[in-house]
Amino acid sequence: MAEIVTKRTSEKKHRLNRKSTRVDLTPMVDLGFLLITFFVFTTALTTPMAMNIVVPYDKIPITDDVCESCVLTVLLHNNNRIVYYEGDLKNDPPVKETGYAAGEIRNVLMQKMNSVKKIRGDADQFVLIIKPSAASHFKNFVDITDEVTICQVKRYYIDELNEADERILLKK
Repeated sequence: MAEIVTKRTSEKKHRLNRKSTRVDLTPMVDLGFLLITFFVFTTALTTPMAMNIVVPYDKIPITDDVCESCVLTVLLHNNNRIVYYEGDLKNDPPVKETGYAAGEIRNVLMQKMNSVKKIRGDADQFVLIIKPSAASHFKNFVDITDEVTICQVKRYYIDELNEADERILLKK
């Protein structure tokens, strides 16, 4: 059909030339490129996203001079709740509670940053201390660090709960 067979005039018998079957691999090459493109694309989408957290060397005590009115301590509690207080716990500050929603903890952080800016003239003086409890989930820690990034808090520390903080959480 694709060839024109001409009749030979000679009376010699020729053997039929049988050609081997020819396989066209062009679709396989196309499929290979599609698969390579698919896997490159899916690995680009699944790159892990990591947060940058600088953890100081534990043997060196932190000796930063910080004004008491510039400090906000956040205690990550169970049931997606946050307990927080301003200043030093020795002065018996009022302890308040909030949640992780954008309108809750973000407003607390922004209000504190604005008050520090009014008092000290610079919002960079604001210091946030994050203390996760054993009852909090890792998602809670990720949420609070996301809020720190969104609010552009320049100075924050991650600390462990002390006995006074645990007593506050037991009351709540």
